[in-house]
Amino acid sequence: MTPDLTKQVLTQTAETVLSRRYYLKDSDGTAIETWETLCKRVSNAVAEVDKESEGFEALRESYFRMMYHLDFLPNSPCLMNAGTDIGQLSACFVLPIEDSMDGIFTAIRNGALVHKTGGGTGYSFSRLRSRNASVRSTQGVASGPLSFAAVFDAATETIKQGGKRRGANMGVLRIDHPDIMDFISAKENQDKFNNFNFSVAITDAFMEAVEEGADFDLIEPSSGLVTGNLDARAVFEKIIDLAWHNGEPGVLFIDAANRDNMTPQLGDFEATNPCGEQWLLPYESCNLGSLNLSNFVKDGKVDYPRMENIVRVATSFLDSVIDCNRFPIPEIEEMTLKTRKIGMGIMGLHDLLIQLGLPYGSEEGRKQAAEIMAFVRAKAEERSVELAEEKGAFPAYDADINDYPARRNAALTSIQPTGTVSMIADCASGCEPYFSIVMIKNVMDGDRLILVNKHFEQVARREGFYSDELMAKVADSGTVIGHDEIPKKWQEVFRTAQDVSPEDHIQMQGILQNNGVDSSISKTINLPNSATREEVELSYIMGYKLGCKGLTVYRDGSRDSQVLNTKECRDGEQKMGLVSGAGIKKTLPDTLSAKRYRVKDQDQKSVYIIVCFDENEQPMEVFAKFPFDNRVDLKDKSTMWTTTCRLVSLALRFNIPASEIIKQLDRSSGHMLDLPAQLSKLFKSFMAGTQHGFASTCPECAGALVFEEGCETCHDCGYSKCS
Repeated sequence: MTPDLTKQVLTQTAETVLSRRYYLKDSDGTAIETWETLCKRVSNAVAEVDKESEGFEALRESYFRMMYHLDFLPNSPCLMNAGTDIGQLSACFVLPIEDSMDGIFTAIRNGALVHKTGGGTGYSFSRLRSRNASVRSTQGVASGPLSFAAVFDAATETIKQGGKRRGANMGVLRIDHPDIMDFISAKENQDKFNNFNFSVAITDAFMEAVEEGADFDLIEPSSGLVTGNLDARAVFEKIIDLAWHNGEPGVLFIDAANRDNMTPQLGDFEATNPCGEQWLLPYESCNLGSLNLSNFVKDGKVDYPRMENIVRVATSFLDSVIDCNRFPIPEIEEMTLKTRKIGMGIMGLHDLLIQLGLPYGSEEGRKQAAEIMAFVRAKAEERSVELAEEKGAFPAYDADINDYPARRNAALTSIQPTGTVSMIADCASGCEPYFSIVMIKNVMDGDRLILVNKHFEQVARREGFYSDELMAKVADSGTVIGHDEIPKKWQEVFRTAQDVSPEDHIQMQGILQNNGVDSSISKTINLPNSATREEVELSYIMGYKLGCKGLTVYRDGSRDSQVLNTKECRDGEQKMGLVSGAGIKKTLPDTLSAKRYRVKDQDQKSVYIIVCFDENEQPMEVFAKFPFDNRVDLKDKSTMWTTTCRLVSLALRFNIPASEIIKQLDRSSGHMLDLPAQLSKLFKSFMAGTQHGFASTCPECAGALVFEEGCETCHDCGYSKCS
């Protein structure tokens, strides 16, 4: 590589994420890569496809530079596996499930092979006959899609252990399947299908029936016969109620997706990948990558010439990824090579808008976003057409039915989750606004670290309103809105995900979908905790009418595992010092997952604190263990620690607010290293910056999980429930 390369300095968070998840390691688990050598590994592997071409060296150099300087990053499997023995570089797959035992368990096997190599899978259960439908081969009755979904879930749970990326699934059922009501309610209590996102495939006919207040038909997939009908309005209200309850199921507008199917002769779309942005035919896979828009602002304007250059290089890169890929099973290789789909996405949209001084929720912000996305799509297509001339069009291209120019790739663009790669690039994820501008991170020594968004700090210092006191106030309130020290213009520009109205979220998704996105968009429509079911309904209807191909709605604090995360929730449910469910002792299962923390007491002796977590990764029991607790001189101390842990465990099982537990522990502490102090520090780390209760906690680093791009992600270490 060029020896005078300007060194790319990464943030501490980026280095942490890379060390945990991406850098190759030796037999002792020590990282043996740097960001530069990782980019060389990936660029060398992908450029190898064109090693016989005249411009090979220049191409390899361009691949390296766009990654190293964070202008474009491919999806995680490519960063992890390119140039290694695994060699599986695709992020997302859709696998068919045929209506037979052989078909079902073949899909389970194929899914396991995909998960083992770091991919996520989408499944449609719509072909499976309904519960109690007749099975002629056995003279019995079918157990239905949900019973088999549980088997898929268990298989994923087994395979994901120990991997760099967790196995993740999307489960889809058509709205006209006879078991649809069971499917809609399947995740109501969040105690099943924890390795799945569930979405209902909604048809135009169903939405028309909702609007007309009519019934719609249920169709048995094994026979194609109508077996009954339901009130469309009542079913829609059930979907709305459960989305309001905890965000699931999501909705997929399947007819809208199939209208944009580039290869209808190969079949219809049935399902998406886990986060919903890739509609794929059975056995298709897709290689994803994202343009870092934060790097394309120059002198207060969008630097379109530079953007064009990177889009062209990235299109060539993603196309070559297909050819150097090692596919998990032959059927995926065959189908992927037929259509050669790529997913050129974006990240850092909010960064770009901030640099241009445009509020995310404004009409001007949406117009700018649409202009950029259309530009990216146009330049990607230009390069794909050139590649078709150089290397041939995708094999499934048919000039008789395809009304677009012959190109190398059947699909070019999508907007995918970039939770981890956007941490590496130090920008906002995907097309989402920032989740927070100023955060307080509680660390184990009891300190509170104030983390300030780089753009906000720059503006605040430049315009003279920066102060530690103001940053602390913004962090405590969770918003820049309403602070008189901050000029109104910048309050609007720095509105975060929960400050942006649901309508503005959906309008941003809709305008991007209609201006340059071939497939779909992974985005979360954030609602305040006080949002009504009517507002959820409005979101769905508005998204449908705007042409969105799917929606994820999330009401703050609605997951069982995110108990009180906002002031609105606190003011409502916490007026009496209680949370929802307080006063009812939670019954625990026989087996709980646990983590052990080694601490030092005031005598510098080691003590082990063991915390047990429920299925939602919430602390439920606490134990203290002395390495030599049979010693006489430790007996009183051991008894005191044991008693304290029992009382804290009891408070946890009665859903006492975290802030109240911490307050009492702090009051009881007589020394910075005694048990109450140690437990207080530990619980503050579980809260990870929230002020009103336990956030949904990261199982790997105890940071807070935030819900964005259709998934829960940790901004501290890069963990994601969807990848």
